[in-house]
Amino acid sequence: MRPEALLCSTPAGLYSPAGDFYIDPVRPVDRALITHGHSDHARSGHAKVMATRQTLDIMALRYGAGFAGQTQAAELGQTTEINGVSVSFHPAGHVLGSAQIAVEKEGMRIVASGDYKRRPDPTCLGFEPVACDVFITEATFALPVFRHPDSRDEIAKLLKSVEQFPERSHLVGAYALGKAQRVIRMLRDAGYDQTIYIHGALAKLCDYYQSQGIHLGKLAPATVENGSSDFRGAIIVGPPSAFLDRWARRFPDPVSCFASGWMRIRQRARQQGVELPIILSDHCDWDELTQTIGDLGPKQVWVTHGREEALVRWCDLNHIAARPLHLVGYEDEGD
Repeated sequence: MRPEALLCSTPAGLYSPAGDFYIDPVRPVDRALITHGHSDHARSGHAKVMATRQTLDIMALRYGAGFAGQTQAAELGQTTEINGVSVSFHPAGHVLGSAQIAVEKEGMRIVASGDYKRRPDPTCLGFEPVACDVFITEATFALPVFRHPDSRDEIAKLLKSVEQFPERSHLVGAYALGKAQRVIRMLRDAGYDQTIYIHGALAKLCDYYQSQGIHLGKLAPATVENGSSDFRGAIIVGPPSAFLDRWARRFPDPVSCFASGWMRIRQRARQQGVELPIILSDHCDWDELTQTIGDLGPKQVWVTHGREEALVRWCDLNHIAARPLHLVGYEDEGD
């Protein structure tokens, strides 16, 4: 079977002509397989959705219980037949519930990775290499300039700043799904046992993570309604957009922090007014992307959403057939 008969690029997203289903479609379709709960991959309005139980739960939290006509929970590693195509879900290491999706028919296997990372993360299962003929990889940080430092060192940098400036609050911008919970859990693992204050937009997701056994310690709303407005020395975590409005002005002389792989680019940090960049990504860096391709040894690599050209060029130089998919509609919510 030709790979394109099993999966191909369409305006709605990755489509399987053989199985008549889409993977992470960007518009409502009859049958969608979803890799993870970030809004650029998981949209509401599909007739049927198949995803891991945790991703389905997260979609319900974000979009409401009626986000799809029908839902089906995928068990990791278990094969399901859809119109004669074998489908299985495997851990992607991106956020809680994230999965790669392997599709197979007539001896041809394609793995759509969705978003993934290779580094240990205490809030989700680690990436599982799946042998395949074609590997579809993201390319969010697919430039040699992106080499992420040790994640624990970045958290230590935050804690050192808290120690050095006890009179100031530290506002940490972190995406609501995955990044915020990872920052909080890593602070706990590093020994920080004080109350961490969170923006209201994080509450439901943090509660869900805790229900799944991801212990985040004592959290409290970052509000002044409880009679206390003294956040000196405190760590406050919220979505980056919240730090651009009046919500952020209540905190005493805050240190502006942002946890993101984009913080590797100093000019980007300065433009966003970030005083303490925390280079912490839920995507692979350049070395991890190329390592993954080397580990899997696929016959072909298809590259999507990100710096496609650089990774395709690397594959060409290493005698691996590769091409960009030019899929649109995928951003960097989970960076």
